[in-house]
Amino acid sequence: MSRSVSPKSPPALLKAEDISKAFYYPNLVPILKGISLHIEGGESLAIVGRSGEGKSTLLHILGTLEEPCKGLLFIEGEEVNPSNRDRLRNRKIGFIFQSFHLLEDHTALENVLMPARIARCPVGKGSAAEERAHVLLEKVGLADRARFHTKLLSGGEKQRVALARAMCNDPCLIFADEPSGNLDSQTAQIIHDMLLNFASHPGKALLLVTHNGELAHLCSRRCELRHGMLYPFSRVS
Repeated sequence: MSRSVSPKSPPALLKAEDISKAFYYPNLVPILKGISLHIEGGESLAIVGRSGEGKSTLLHILGTLEEPCKGLLFIEGEEVNPSNRDRLRNRKIGFIFQSFHLLEDHTALENVLMPARIARCPVGKGSAAEERAHVLLEKVGLADRARFHTKLLSGGEKQRVALARAMCNDPCLIFADEPSGNLDSQTAQIIHDMLLNFASHPGKALLLVTHNGELAHLCSRRCELRHGMLYPFSRVS
């Protein structure tokens, strides 16, 4: 008699094991102390905590922008290492930074297309990447700003360009560092709705750090970073 074999569950979109980080100069300052976590498809995880606790450092390590002193990181079951880090970052991860990190002398469209250009995808007129970029700019309400240099845009418009850029390569993970920290309430709501809608789809997930208690409560999971450790957290003050 043949046995039925249950299909394997897909690996976590992100798994971190025993992540530690310290700064050694001018004095030894431990920042992260053996943090482990996993993020499944369809999840949104908010990390809260006081300023200076290392939230952005943790986000940068999980997003492969910074290396831990110790620990392992897996993205869709693939262990991150120096030979695959750039590829995984470009293909699997989108970033939204509080300070935007846009190319000011390039247009909104060119900024949105930058991840596709880095991935060496065709980005010329009529290409799939360009069509997707236009769709994303329309979704964030900036279709009429596509040809504007980003230095001419307001802060809220810049953050919406950054959101569209984060989604350019259709990543499975978006990392957001205070995505609406300096925005008016209407623009912040647009950002929140799009991020949470992104994370509601199977095979997609959102990890953000924020001081915004309302945004944190909208996420499906919340943790607090305190004294270098990550704690499950059911209430955000």
